[in-house]
Amino acid sequence: MKTRHKRLVLVAAGLGALGLAAWLVLSAFKQNMVFFFTPTQVLTGEAPKGRSFRIGGMVENGSLKRQTDGVTVSFIVTDTAQKLPVTYKGILPDLFKEGKGVVAQGKLDQNGNFVADEVLAKHDENYMPPDAAYAMKKGQEAKQKAAAGNMAKDAK
Repeated sequence: MKTRHKRLVLVAAGLGALGLAAWLVLSAFKQNMVFFFTPTQVLTGEAPKGRSFRIGGMVENGSLKRQTDGVTVSFIVTDTAQKLPVTYKGILPDLFKEGKGVVAQGKLDQNGNFVADEVLAKHDENYMPPDAAYAMKKGQEAKQKAAAGNMAKDAK
C-alpha cells in the first residue's frame, strides 16, 4: 500500500472516530435534557408525556398538605393564571414555604398531577429562581390577555 493510501485510511478512521464521539455526546445530552414549563403550559398540553421536565411558580397559600407517612407532601404551584397540583416524597428544602417561589422536577401521572422527584426553593428574600420568575411573568401576561379579552367582549 502506498503512503498516500495509508494516510487516507488514517484520516477516514479519524473522522469516523470523531463522528462516533459526537454522536455519543449528543445522544447523552438528549437523554438528560430537562425542559421548563409553567403550570399554564402544562395544562394546555405543551409539556411532554412520560418524560421528566421542570415546572415553576409560587406555592399557593394554604395548599401545603403533609401525609401521615411524614415524608409525602402535596401542594399547588401557580403562575397566577393556572394551578397545578404537585406531590413530592422526600424532605423539602428548609426555605420551602407557601407563597414563595419553587421549581420542581418530575413527571405527570395519569391523573394530570405532577409527581416531583426534586424540589428547589429560593434561598433568600430577594432571590427567586429564574424559572419561577419566568413562570410568574408568563402567568401575569396570560392573566392580562384574558382580562383584555373580557373587556373587549363587554364593550360589544
